[in-house]
Amino acid sequence: MDRAVDAVEKALELYGAPVYVRKEIVHNKFVVETLTKRGAIFVEETDEVPEGERVVFSAHGVSPAVHAEAAQRQLQTIDATCPLVTKVHKQAIRFAGGDYDILLIGHEDHEEVEGTYGEAPDHIQIVNGPEDVDKVQVRDPDRVSWISQTTLSVDETMEIVRMLRERFPNLVDPPSDNICYATQNRQVAVKKMAPHSDVVITVGSANSSNSVRLMEVALEAGAGASYRVDTAEELRAEWFEGAKTVGVTSGASVPEILVRDVVETLKAKGFTEVVPVTTVDEDVHFSLPKNLRADLKASGIEPDRPHRARPARGKGKVSNARGTGNIIK
Repeated sequence: MDRAVDAVEKALELYGAPVYVRKEIVHNKFVVETLTKRGAIFVEETDEVPEGERVVFSAHGVSPAVHAEAAQRQLQTIDATCPLVTKVHKQAIRFAGGDYDILLIGHEDHEEVEGTYGEAPDHIQIVNGPEDVDKVQVRDPDRVSWISQTTLSVDETMEIVRMLRERFPNLVDPPSDNICYATQNRQVAVKKMAPHSDVVITVGSANSSNSVRLMEVALEAGAGASYRVDTAEELRAEWFEGAKTVGVTSGASVPEILVRDVVETLKAKGFTEVVPVTTVDEDVHFSLPKNLRADLKASGIEPDRPHRARPARGKGKVSNARGTGNIIK
């Protein structure tokens, strides 16, 4: 997610404003507002971008049809699709090439699912949740595979897979895990933190699938209460009445400054002891999109070091959970 935001920032630095962005670059209100102030113009569809202009595709990915439309309009594209989403696209193409019926576990109205579905619409069925499992119809029960949206709850996804396998015993798994490592790590941290937290606060926007899942995972894992906020200003005093320990986590696309603001606000409310909870050290690097890196180098601008995935945090008084986490008391 940071890689996509970095791509827009670098494009603005190199080419100047405006730089068009199809959809929200990541699902975070603060990030979108910040980039808009710097000269990014967010549009819903490619045909809203003037012909010949530069457009960045969001981290959630796009379908081949969107790439084709951009080429037809002679747009200069920067594809900031998360490499983990690209991996799922390639899995869809591979399974379709083998003439499998592909069950795509995910939310039908999510941009990521729309993009993946577009890779093989004749082969893919979307499974929104457990309630869809019985509705699935396939041509050959022995040639069925599954893939998933990268920002889902790990537990919910595997439960749906279990249910699908009851119907289709020879269901073929993707060659590698689909759930984003940052999403998984934050969920693991929240599960560790939640049983010790009277309240868990998730920092993230309402349209961020992984942020909403974290809020739900916290409740399922034993938190006394669980809330989501975009910023510290949305914290409500009544949430913390009688609470001794607060856990703090955040979605994968949330800037660190917003998490710090929440922690500092909680400190001001008397939760002064911050206990980090580390479940994993993330060490994944993604470079900027290739054509953007080339233009930066040609202009004498050295691209920043590849993005290093941020760890999650979770603590015990105040816990901040991401790949690690913080609990705050």
